[in-house]
Amino acid sequence: MSIHIVALGNEGDTFHQDNRPSGLIRTYLGRSPLVSGDESSLLLNAASTVARPVFTEYQASAFGNVKLVVHDCPVWDIFDSDWYTSRNLIGGADIIVIKYNVNDKFSFHEVKDNYIPVIKRALNSVPVIIAAVGTRQNEELPCTCPLCTSDRGSCVSTTEGIQLAKELGATYLELHSLDDFYIGKYFGGVLEYFMIQALNQKTSEKMKKRKMSNSFHGIRPPQLEQPEKMPVLKAEASHYNSDLNNLLFCCQCVDVVFYNPDLKEVVEAHKIVLCAVSHVFMLLFNVKSPTDIQDSSIIRTTQDLFAINRDTAFPGASHESSGNPPLRVIVKDALFCSCLSDILRFIYSGAFQWEELEEDIRKKLKDSGDVSNVIEKVKCILKTPGKINCLRNCKTYQARKPLWFYNTSLKFFLNKPMLADVVFEIQGTTVPAHRAILVARCEVMAAMFNGNYMEAKSVLIPVYGVSKETFLSFLEYLYTDSCCPAGIFQAMCLLICAEMYQVSRLQHICELFIITQLQSMPSRELASMNLDIVDLLKKAKFHHSDCLSTWLLHFIATNYLIFSQKPEFQDLSVEERSFVEKHRWPSNMYLKQLAEYRKYIHSRKCRCLVM
Repeated sequence: MSIHIVALGNEGDTFHQDNRPSGLIRTYLGRSPLVSGDESSLLLNAASTVARPVFTEYQASAFGNVKLVVHDCPVWDIFDSDWYTSRNLIGGADIIVIKYNVNDKFSFHEVKDNYIPVIKRALNSVPVIIAAVGTRQNEELPCTCPLCTSDRGSCVSTTEGIQLAKELGATYLELHSLDDFYIGKYFGGVLEYFMIQALNQKTSEKMKKRKMSNSFHGIRPPQLEQPEKMPVLKAEASHYNSDLNNLLFCCQCVDVVFYNPDLKEVVEAHKIVLCAVSHVFMLLFNVKSPTDIQDSSIIRTTQDLFAINRDTAFPGASHESSGNPPLRVIVKDALFCSCLSDILRFIYSGAFQWEELEEDIRKKLKDSGDVSNVIEKVKCILKTPGKINCLRNCKTYQARKPLWFYNTSLKFFLNKPMLADVVFEIQGTTVPAHRAILVARCEVMAAMFNGNYMEAKSVLIPVYGVSKETFLSFLEYLYTDSCCPAGIFQAMCLLICAEMYQVSRLQHICELFIITQLQSMPSRELASMNLDIVDLLKKAKFHHSDCLSTWLLHFIATNYLIFSQKPEFQDLSVEERSFVEKHRWPSNMYLKQLAEYRKYIHSRKCRCLVM
């Protein structure tokens, strides 16, 4: 009986002490205690192969008397040169190994773009192992957040490798070095598992043929069923822009009022939102000084368009009944002032819907010259310091992301005292914030600051039951619509905080992060980790995270053999234990059949026939 292994891809070269080049497959064959044959015989077989020049062929004996044939092709060009031979070898493979070096993205993309499509067409229930070889050379640790899509340089991230494995339904391994542990125990253990599975399958087929011919009447090995599909978590769509846009219409937490040259009120607004998109407003509201900006066009636009009125006898002082009256700003340009409500709606919507803005201004100003004049002033307001004509092509700019996602965004004001009108006291420290953003993004905060609560009139607000790091992550989501937890524990703390303030989308993001982290863990890490999954399940249930709690129950059931050995497994409730036992994988029936089969094949009656 023989096992055929096809290895594809270039994992890079390491060197033995005698400076002979070696790779993943040759190192395994030379060091595995289950494989007979030294490296000299392997090299002889590889050098003497002429029938199939596309692949390097290695031959050895495994498990004593099983012939092991390995065909290794490191380069796509060689593979593609003899398509007929390559396709036949893949079609006849018992195991396929795909390998690449984590510090060589070219090798990874060659595997992904060239080998994978070929394997998909020829694949027929053949187990696939994806081996990521080497230690990443990044100076900084790669971000583990599933929402982060930044470029990670020349290194191939774990997430990319796992995604590739999911496409093929393959087993993903990371081999930091070609030493005895990673080759012999880690890679070798997985490869030998599939070799045993291949032998079992071939033995089963042989036994089935013998049974059909009435020459052998034995029992078949039990078939391991597939685990149940995990529940799918549906993400909630972002409503970031609509939240900020609604802030303009609800008129809550207003801290600036614009007047026309005749001192008649035009529209109310919020300093924090205006400053987030424009250096003109930063200069107007003293967030930045002319020295900080150093752009004469922005300074000139601020002086030509706006003027602050601090006159106590101002005729339109209708807002001064409150403790902190809004700042009064007079718009000097009458045409610009007549379109100010449309301009502010444009800014609050994300400052990228130029065609709608032009249409709204054109309805109010019939003269095309006046329309162009107002549009140019809007471009000057949104201008980036030091850049010339940065918004000249509005249609191109409109196709980009909204301005909220650029550097001049609300993140600039996160945990900063500039324009802050509320301070949270937490764990002995203070965190400044802005009521307008909190009210727009969180309904609980909106009720707290606008109702008959103590917080509505207080500047210093204590926060209990949440750490400072978790609360800052919560504020980061409110300000930027994104978050990046440091790990599963931090994500769970943030989920609890989100449930406390009823921010459902942040709860979904934390649930998705926790699920993604647990799914990416190999079985060995699950068995050795200190994280209490049962405690995580109980917290998810207590804080009404139904999606996560349901998924965690399925996760425990799918990894029954791992979690049933942990002490916390006894903390499951009767209902939870019943669910896990019902959906456990592998099933109790399969384990009983497997025990009976093992007992049978080791009996004297059939030992010689099976061996």
